[in-house]
Amino acid sequence: MINVQNVSLQFGSRVLFDNVNLKFTKGNCYGVIGANGAGKSTFLNLLSGKLEPNKGEVVVDKLMRMSVLMQDQNAYDACTVLETVIAGHKRLLDVQKRRDALYAKPDFSDADGVLAGELETEFAELGGYEAESAAESLLNALKIPREIFGSLMSGVDAKLKVKTLLAQSLFGKPDILILDEPTNNLDAKTVKWLEDYLMNLEDTIIIIVSHNRHFLNRVCTHICDVDFKQINIYVGNYDFWYETSQLLLRQAKDLNKKKEQRAKELQDFIQRFSANASKSRQATSRKKELEKIQLDDIKPSSRRYPFIDFKFEREIGNEILEVEGLTKKGFFKDVSFKFKRDDKIAFLCDKSRAVSMLFDCVAGAVRPDSGEIRWGKTIIPAYMPQNYDSFFNNVELSLVEWLARYSKDQYEEYLRGWLGRMLFSGQEALKKASVLSGGEKVRCMLARMMLAGANFLIFDEPTNHLDLESITALNKGMTNFKGSMMFITHDEEIISTVANRIIELSDTKIFDKDTTYDEYLSLDV
Repeated sequence: MINVQNVSLQFGSRVLFDNVNLKFTKGNCYGVIGANGAGKSTFLNLLSGKLEPNKGEVVVDKLMRMSVLMQDQNAYDACTVLETVIAGHKRLLDVQKRRDALYAKPDFSDADGVLAGELETEFAELGGYEAESAAESLLNALKIPREIFGSLMSGVDAKLKVKTLLAQSLFGKPDILILDEPTNNLDAKTVKWLEDYLMNLEDTIIIIVSHNRHFLNRVCTHICDVDFKQINIYVGNYDFWYETSQLLLRQAKDLNKKKEQRAKELQDFIQRFSANASKSRQATSRKKELEKIQLDDIKPSSRRYPFIDFKFEREIGNEILEVEGLTKKGFFKDVSFKFKRDDKIAFLCDKSRAVSMLFDCVAGAVRPDSGEIRWGKTIIPAYMPQNYDSFFNNVELSLVEWLARYSKDQYEEYLRGWLGRMLFSGQEALKKASVLSGGEKVRCMLARMMLAGANFLIFDEPTNHLDLESITALNKGMTNFKGSMMFITHDEEIISTVANRIIELSDTKIFDKDTTYDEYLSLDV
């Protein structure tokens, strides 16, 4: 068990947590969520002992072994891949070193023999004799080539380093497992393997920070919500927390509306009858009742959800999009596919630049070397490329002026309304386009797409730079869209809930099938 007792933490005048009390128990998986900057990763550092709170304490059962996913990819450059995995069990490594040092002594005594025997027993209990085979099993499961098991980490590809460090954190089935963004840079099938692995850890306390909602939905039994300088634990996965929190917020607002209406009625009564002697007693009574009504404060959550809804006026005909024999040297060769009505196609590929180039060609931004692209006469496409810097770099327009470029209606109030939907209210709408953050640029690009009134949408990694709240809103907008769509994203929840067809590009073949993402993952392709 982990007990968080009266924990407070602040940096300078900024308070992250104030008087937090929590319990984490065996067999549960806790997903830590919160707005950017709320302190999710900092909270993991408190739990792991890397940080000390200003007040209170984090109490961890001394008999429980904790493992933390390393973020420093270069920390084990002097070790082999296999040694790096085994290094995740520090106690085992310590016992092994002490035992080996004893055996290496030239003057090995009887006392040394007794101690060596004790260390041998502990080494066996910790699984030392099976350590290499257990580490190899993890590496094999993560699809790390056997030929690099003995290679130094310094020469290993970055993606394989990430997988090796993940194997390190899982090695030896720790009692407490702390994972900060464990799915970053993992392919879909490795993420699914990790989900299944974590779900089968029965006696482990698992605490995870992740922006992957599909992952959180599958593995989490509880959600830790970091908000209002507090952390509250709720039973259920991310979707359950989200729907419940939205329902409670609506109920609270409805209750306040009823109270406000009752208060207004009382105010009107007091104003009308306070000067009337015959009804002065009633007026006094109503005034007392009015004073007792306290409107519940609905705290302005640190979470802000943009409103994303793609609408179009022109209905889609039978001819939508046909791509035939498309080739761009160095990226893809002889790609063909044809859209049907209501198709929302997710594209998958190990080489993301290949799909980006394909989307550029389809959208008309780049000319292919060969092949044909035929659009239906009724189709109005809108494209959000992965690289949209050219829309903002050195653009000294305000956001209102920037958005006006893409709007038929030039009225400032109309444009401000659209910017407000995307969380640019008041003076924020007058920011220069050139100074926007990555997430702000994405929200502007989404507003531009909505204004286009397109009935065919093309998205190239639209969730890059977005927080969990904006990703959730985008997911809703993509799901509710009634037109056709082609997209690539590393957000599994979007693929799972939006796509009804999967196209996977590889060097040797094209997989193309009407199927859900979950069904695709179960196929041997």
